[in-house]
Amino acid sequence: MNRDNANDGRTATSESTDAQAADDRPTTATDSNSMPDVSSEEYEPTREQAIDEDGVVVDSALVGDRLELSYPTADETIVDCERLDIPEGEVTALVGPNGSGKSTLLKALSSHLEPEEGVVRLRGDELQSFGQKELARKLGLLSQENDPVGSITVEDLAYYGRYPHRGFFEGISAEDREAVDRAIDLAGVDHLRDTELGQLSGGQKQLAWIAMVLAQDTDILLLDEPTTFLDLHHQFRVLETVRQLNEQKDVTVAVVLHDISQAARFADYLIALHDGVLYDWGPPEEIVTEQLLADVFGVEASVRYDPEIQILPKRALSERRR
Repeated sequence: MNRDNANDGRTATSESTDAQAADDRPTTATDSNSMPDVSSEEYEPTREQAIDEDGVVVDSALVGDRLELSYPTADETIVDCERLDIPEGEVTALVGPNGSGKSTLLKALSSHLEPEEGVVRLRGDELQSFGQKELARKLGLLSQENDPVGSITVEDLAYYGRYPHRGFFEGISAEDREAVDRAIDLAGVDHLRDTELGQLSGGQKQLAWIAMVLAQDTDILLLDEPTTFLDLHHQFRVLETVRQLNEQKDVTVAVVLHDISQAARFADYLIALHDGVLYDWGPPEEIVTEQLLADVFGVEASVRYDPEIQILPKRALSERRR
């Protein structure tokens, strides 16, 4: 495989020269009639900024304001959110039951889904103001919807993550090689470096895709259920790697997790979604309550801190509280 033609990591297939020539166009085409007039001069948040447990205002790497999200095939709004903050330099976990809008929200935050209403800003600038490669140098996304590939190796896939850092005619640099080696090591797939993806298990493929997004070397990471298909050991390996990137390189992370206990122990902030609405958000010790577990997850459970959070499920409720 010619790694020099690796793309931006959204798919594992080569881009056409026309698509590559358009790398610095706006990330998503916008229609002046479909977007609200939220200019920088007029912009006012719909509620206060994020506040930490000490009452200090938290800077946000990503802000979603007045968001209404849906798909062309959907008849109704999937996510309706007045304001959402992804705090700068922290790990934020999005939690909620299936169908609550977590993945949809992550797509909007990464410019893979244009809001029906509202705006997403990256450090004050609208996502649509960035070119594709420019945005990909700032923000990496691990999606659930990875293209099925089988004939390339784990190392080849990792090099796709370096595409945003190279010009069209530029070859692989020493920096690219260092980034790929580091990503493969962090993802724990060095022993699979020369193995084709078609020969890997589901969990091994997931780790290979994680290596690709790590090789992209951005300071914002959006991860959609990165622990899917992984055994318990590799789940912790992935989460520990993400925490290491956060603590050592100040990477801002937003991650979708299904396991509320895992999310509460791992993340600095939680965003709980229910039926497409932001139910609550904040530090885990403030928002993970028995009421939240009943309302959002439909589970009767006890919550203790001893000293870490302990969630002890008891039974499924016949109906979620409203």
